[in-house]
Amino acid sequence: MKSYIPPDDCSFSHIDAPCFRNLLPEEIELARNSKTRVVFRKGENLTKQGAFASSVLFVMDGLAKQYVEGDATRNFNLRLVKSGEFVGLSVAFNNHTYNYSVVALRETTACLIEKEAVTNLIKANGSFAYNIINRYCEQNSKLYTSIHDLMYKQMNGRLAGALLYLWREQTTEEVFPLLSRKDIADFAGLSTESTVKLLKTFEKDNLIKLDDKNILLLDIPSLEQINLRG
Repeated sequence: MKSYIPPDDCSFSHIDAPCFRNLLPEEIELARNSKTRVVFRKGENLTKQGAFASSVLFVMDGLAKQYVEGDATRNFNLRLVKSGEFVGLSVAFNNHTYNYSVVALRETTACLIEKEAVTNLIKANGSFAYNIINRYCEQNSKLYTSIHDLMYKQMNGRLAGALLYLWREQTTEEVFPLLSRKDIADFAGLSTESTVKLLKTFEKDNLIKLDDKNILLLDIPSLEQINLRG
């Protein structure tokens, strides 16, 4: 069950995000009065694809995965969502439902900011708007890269690309122990069975080392070549 914490416990003065640093005192007050801090436990949804969207979420601490839901057995993971990132930015631009789902990979704390407040801040503060749009464009760029990989890469290239992406996201904590083999398959756009077989092949070729759920990349240059060749 999600834990709701009073708004005063979600202070923007402690958030290390460029867009919040440029807010005027009255704008900070507007944001502060329009937000709620929520703690999501592992496996809980921060957003649900197709659900009514009333808030933009700012992740204060934690780790989550953003994905597009497919049929009952297949999803496609778009990216990891880490501390300091937004979820549901399209809500501020007249999108009334979430385009994707986001689920916590470990306990994750987020500020839910009413979309009307975010829209008003975008209209009133150019620096805030610039940073929001910049983040939105970065997310779209990653989405286009994912679409390109699905359309043009073979299975080896897709898996190599997914492993490299997840490896590089490990800035402050290990990511692979938090992911199932199905999660990795959904990042690569492959079936779980194909992913397990390819991982064993990569290990046999001394490209990676499988240590229970953890995966160590041993030969990054070779994986990068496989990723580039597709």
